[in-house]
Amino acid sequence: MDLSRFKKAPKNLDFKELVIFENDNYMVINKPPFVPSLDERTADRSISILKLARETYGDVQLCHRLDKETSGALVIAKNPEAYRNLAMQFEHREVQKEYHAVVNGLHDFDSISVFLPIAPLKDGTAVRIDKAKGKMAETIFFTIRKYTRHTLVKCIPITGRMHQIRVHLQCLKAPIVCDPTYGGEMVFLSDIKRKFNLKNDTEELPLMKRVALHAHTIKFHDLDGQVIEATAPYPNDFEVLVNQLEKFAR
Repeated sequence: MDLSRFKKAPKNLDFKELVIFENDNYMVINKPPFVPSLDERTADRSISILKLARETYGDVQLCHRLDKETSGALVIAKNPEAYRNLAMQFEHREVQKEYHAVVNGLHDFDSISVFLPIAPLKDGTAVRIDKAKGKMAETIFFTIRKYTRHTLVKCIPITGRMHQIRVHLQCLKAPIVCDPTYGGEMVFLSDIKRKFNLKNDTEELPLMKRVALHAHTIKFHDLDGQVIEATAPYPNDFEVLVNQLEKFAR
């Protein structure tokens, strides 16, 4: 099923409405899905988080990135000293990040660690496990809740490789919903709701139209050593998916 027509950035974004934490050095936003972190090398460069941030706040800098389809907590530094401070914390793996994902299948993850090296494919659009040429990556997984055919999972990335969580979950035979790149299947209301009736001549669409991955929480230290912790609420599409699973698939 081609879902590309749904994978469009929201129109008329008010950047200030995305901010969930702000002080003199940092702001944390709840990045919406389908908006790239940085300008893309495509004909349509009309929108990116960095461009929106600089239009509103001036010369700020993203401290890390989220995949285009991934929603959630993203940190932006307001000055060079703040950027360097957080860059060092990322380098020393002192930043704590928590992602939530809905995956296919039933899984009991109780601090399950995946410690496997990752290498990008030649076209740069995906990655693979490569024990010879890959860079080491580690993710720890916990089950939050199991449903009839799906599981809500907490993901703690220790390193920060491209598509790390997605490929590590694939290794656990728990691919993320709506992630065909790594084996994830769509989830339809008809899969979970009994006596579901679809109107004639109507195509049923999946409950999630993007990779079901959300950067839920981030925790780091400010310049003065104070702890900054920000939690990004689920966006509408992720919340709808979880609510439907709670209602029909418990």
